[in-house]
Amino acid sequence: MAGMDGTIVNTALPAITSDLHALQYMGWIVATFLFGMAVATPLWSKFGEHRGNRRAYVCATGLFAVGALFQAMAPNIIWFIIARTAMGIGAGGMNTIPFIVFAQIYSDLKQRSIVVGISSACFGTASIIGPLLGGWIVDALSWHWIFYVNLPIAAVAITIVGIFYRENKLQAAGKQVDFAGASLLVSGLVCILLGIQLIGQAAMWLVILLFVLGAVLIWGLFKVDAKAEDPIVPGRLFKNHELVVDFTLFVVIWSSFIAFITYIPMWAQGILGLSALLGGATQIPGSITNFIGSELVPYLQERMNKYVLVTIGAGTIFIAFVGILWAGQGAPFWYLLFLGCFEGFGVGLVFNVLQIHVQTDAELQDVPIATSLAYLLRILSQTMMSAVYGVILNQQLLAGVHRHPHITLYMLNELSNAKTANRLPADLLPTMRRILYLGYRDIMVAGLILITLSLVLVITMMIRQRTVKRG
Repeated sequence: MAGMDGTIVNTALPAITSDLHALQYMGWIVATFLFGMAVATPLWSKFGEHRGNRRAYVCATGLFAVGALFQAMAPNIIWFIIARTAMGIGAGGMNTIPFIVFAQIYSDLKQRSIVVGISSACFGTASIIGPLLGGWIVDALSWHWIFYVNLPIAAVAITIVGIFYRENKLQAAGKQVDFAGASLLVSGLVCILLGIQLIGQAAMWLVILLFVLGAVLIWGLFKVDAKAEDPIVPGRLFKNHELVVDFTLFVVIWSSFIAFITYIPMWAQGILGLSALLGGATQIPGSITNFIGSELVPYLQERMNKYVLVTIGAGTIFIAFVGILWAGQGAPFWYLLFLGCFEGFGVGLVFNVLQIHVQTDAELQDVPIATSLAYLLRILSQTMMSAVYGVILNQQLLAGVHRHPHITLYMLNELSNAKTANRLPADLLPTMRRILYLGYRDIMVAGLILITLSLVLVITMMIRQRTVKRG
């Protein structure tokens, strides 16, 4: 469900925003789902430690399904965003708990890496099905059905886990739940993310106030957790240098590639004028190479250290961004598919490497929270940058409308959906596509800057590591 939801929703976004007249809310649609996952991830991890991973997984998957149902029924964008947030909260537990279980079951790193690869294969297979199924559903039925399709899958998943999964003793049984830390974490993240989302839409003093308030709440979290019996986020994690580097690489790389997978399907539909099915097909090559990159890790890590592997992965993502910016607005459909191969391979390689090393670099008692914190930081970075990318797009759309008064934001909403684009004046299509392109171009430039920063960081660490060995 997680793999399919990402690509199937990306395929349907133009139809959703057109039907609900919400192109300007694109950042909210993506960000609220990721935000729900981010804030809920450490809470689901603690739920699993106190009440059991099976119960946590079943509850999370059930909430995911309820969110999907209410999105399908959404009569307006506000309803849709609230339901998508609930779906994201469920996804936070549904996605992260299995990786905690893998660490508990497989102590051998090569075995665990293979299992992570198998999990990526399941995710990748669903990601391949998602664009095809999503494109067909949007073209033949309506976007509402891309959410209904989750319901029977959720029922099967809950049934299988409920019947067959047996877990070991509870890790945090008898310990006091850190409710104060959890409240401070959620409140702080809400303030920070709301501040980011309001950039360019509200007064700057309000944005700064939200950032400051969020920072104070997060500072309070670490103060409270320093005394808590079972802290939500133990401060000792950030004293582990290798673990901090793992977290930082996750944050920067995931901030970057979310731009590519979110906006390339929209590029195909809005700029090239292709159908939702073909827009979704841009995700397929990356899903295939993601699996290949992940499956290579168990064998490559015997010959190369993590920094070399992450450099290779980030380098291939770098190629994808440079390629799309070099081609510009005239990039043909086949070229988008080609670049998707680079992006997918890099993400698959980096994910498997860093996922394993987060668990091996952490102390044994901290493996569950380190795993969930890595997921939180990864999703939080995507949430923040989705909001920023939404602001970047909105600024270009508003600037384009200002330069061309005969073009409206409503018309740009219609252009983003291949079904409605043919109703627009033909003589205005080139200008409107140029406006969309400028927005997407600026987003790709931001993604390129971030992936370049990750390369600088990982190459610096690689050089430092070699210097220390020689010394």
